[in-house]
Amino acid sequence: MEIPGVAGYTTRMKHNPRQKPVLLILDANSLIHRAFHALPPLSTSRGEQVNALYGFFSILLKAIKEFQPEYIAVCFDMKAPTLRKQKYVQYKAKRERAADELYNQIPLVKEGLEAMDIPLYEQEGFEADDLIGTVATLAPRLQILPPLATIIVSGDQDVLQLVNKNTKVYMAKQGVQSMALFDEKMVRERFDGLFPLQLPDYKGLRGDSSDNLPGVKGIGEKTAISLLKEFKSLPHLYEVLKSGKATGVPERVQDLLREHEAAAFVSWELGTITRDVPIEISLDRLRWEKNDLSRIQEFLSRMEFSSLIKRLPVSLEKYEDKRSKKEKIRETIERLRKEEVLSKKVYELEKNLIPIVLRMEEQGICVDQEHFKGLAKEITKEIARLEQEIYQYAGEEFNINSSQQLSRILFEELEVSSVGLKRTPKKAISTAASELEKLRQDHPIINPLLEYRELQKMHSTYINTIPHLADEHNRVHTSFDQLGTATGRMASANPNMQNIPLRGEWGKRIRQGFVAEKGWFFVALDYSQFELRIAAHLSQDKEMQGFFLEGKDIHRETASAVFRVSSENVTDEMRFKAKALNFGILYGMGASGFSKSANISLHEAKEFIEQYFERFPGIASYIEKTKEFAREYGYTETMLGRRRYLPDIHSKVPQFRSAAEREAVNHPIQGTQADLIKMAMVRIGEEVLEKSADIRLLLQIHDELLFEVRDREVDRILPVITNIMTDKSLLLVPIEVHVSRGANWGEMEKG
Repeated sequence: MEIPGVAGYTTRMKHNPRQKPVLLILDANSLIHRAFHALPPLSTSRGEQVNALYGFFSILLKAIKEFQPEYIAVCFDMKAPTLRKQKYVQYKAKRERAADELYNQIPLVKEGLEAMDIPLYEQEGFEADDLIGTVATLAPRLQILPPLATIIVSGDQDVLQLVNKNTKVYMAKQGVQSMALFDEKMVRERFDGLFPLQLPDYKGLRGDSSDNLPGVKGIGEKTAISLLKEFKSLPHLYEVLKSGKATGVPERVQDLLREHEAAAFVSWELGTITRDVPIEISLDRLRWEKNDLSRIQEFLSRMEFSSLIKRLPVSLEKYEDKRSKKEKIRETIERLRKEEVLSKKVYELEKNLIPIVLRMEEQGICVDQEHFKGLAKEITKEIARLEQEIYQYAGEEFNINSSQQLSRILFEELEVSSVGLKRTPKKAISTAASELEKLRQDHPIINPLLEYRELQKMHSTYINTIPHLADEHNRVHTSFDQLGTATGRMASANPNMQNIPLRGEWGKRIRQGFVAEKGWFFVALDYSQFELRIAAHLSQDKEMQGFFLEGKDIHRETASAVFRVSSENVTDEMRFKAKALNFGILYGMGASGFSKSANISLHEAKEFIEQYFERFPGIASYIEKTKEFAREYGYTETMLGRRRYLPDIHSKVPQFRSAAEREAVNHPIQGTQADLIKMAMVRIGEEVLEKSADIRLLLQIHDELLFEVRDREVDRILPVITNIMTDKSLLLVPIEVHVSRGANWGEMEKG
């Protein structure tokens, strides 16, 4: 199925995707409507009309190719009455309902986005514009290293009010074939000098026929623009008008403004996009992993979109030119130093780390192609077996990957109870893995469903993808971002080597596919309870420091202290609860979160936390003092002076303020961990890597460094690296590392 000309987009200005990480936000409903009316009524061989679906994904794939986003979000309207409709009953009253053929395609769009693992946002009472405004406003605050460049893809001019120095709008101009990228300059050209933020004021004066907003009757475009150029905003215009100082405004215009004041403010209020919708936003959820395209390929094939399959970004970059990437990183480090995000020490550290990271990327890690081929055959058979088992329990075949079809099977056909399950923003019963876990005992179909999902992810994300990313020497070259997070922790992409499964049968077998060259060994050094040791150092808590100084099991001793039993009498269950809280405290976990992670009652969780802080008053004091510091100064910092600014620390929205408080407490700990392992990497580079060709640093996995060492040199080099990583001068408590070695990453022996 082909449409001549649909791929021929043009943009007035080009975006350099290497300047900043890009967040792409799509205005789903406006794009679907535009595509439906612009394209002929295409149908599949099964008779499904899919023109809007085709047009939407044409625009999405074009935007992905154009801007190469690291993050993607898609926002939808909901059928329920909006808050705007409740405030003004005539809002959009003149709009005719679109054809059923259009609305029937919206679930297909959502299914395709789910196959791409792109998050959808919709919230009852709000329009897609409000969700776009919220994501565009809040997501960039989650990452300041470096700041995000936001691209909003829409067919609706209302979103132009969101344009600023870091936000542009990729606007469909004619049908879906012509696109333009609007920055502040283009918006001002389009509206004769008005700034994007003045567009709601403009709508307050002019009204909007498409939304049925009246504005001020009798005031035309030129008059509205002239008034806003002089008075800047609608509220200020009326303030001056009421003071009697609007002497330059013609009497006729003043009379119109007075007569239609209520309509003007209604139009202004309803025309202003909300930027604080209460939704959860996470950069991890927004991050788009381009290396898992098997599900979207299957979906597009089922929809008979052969031309779109060819446009999927399957040819991933291996690694960039060293010189250009080095300059890109240096520019970011210099900017962060000027913005006082990096102290002098951290600034020097990040600069010295650049050649280490580039060398890691250049060397890559070897993969065993035959091993992965064998895994692919095995897991494909197992997935097919699970499919048949699921179909037998269901009594029919269906698309297991469709949440809507799965929901119908579970809760309508099989009548599985949905009591206690979460619901999606659209009030549908959630079929997320975390919710299905609650149903394991309710129906035999659940176990194969969960296993099917896990194996599908293993197959598409790792087994079927990683071998194709290898070079002619069978080495895979990930791309590291040493400034990938606000805490300073490094990130990895294409493929994400920091996210290779560790546990379970298939996780181990996938890791076995990463192999050392003949005559070499893998050597891994993993920091032991590093963040807890840093917390003990920063908090000055004497009892926790004592546990580490005496070489005791911190989780067992914590359980002993809190439960008031001897360490010999601590049960596995007690230790499990103590471990959950030891780590949870670092991330600002409250009683509710702890009760879930430790599988205990809320009452017991509260008591346990109270007892914990009684026994570790230094930890309690550290948390409160850190929050107070953040409230006073607007940031917290690591031991070396890496700052994280917290713009929401005084937010009036409780969930945003709480999130900022958690970030305030966690940043000095997790950020210090990032700083110290980077310090170790730089020292290892200077004292070991530069002096020997018999050792290569391949990967950094947060608390772990993975080396490839010539077999005859392992015993000589290992103590040198261990001493660097456990430098006694860094913390008030000992630093420990666990050492393991092996011929492949999945079979590493301690020592």
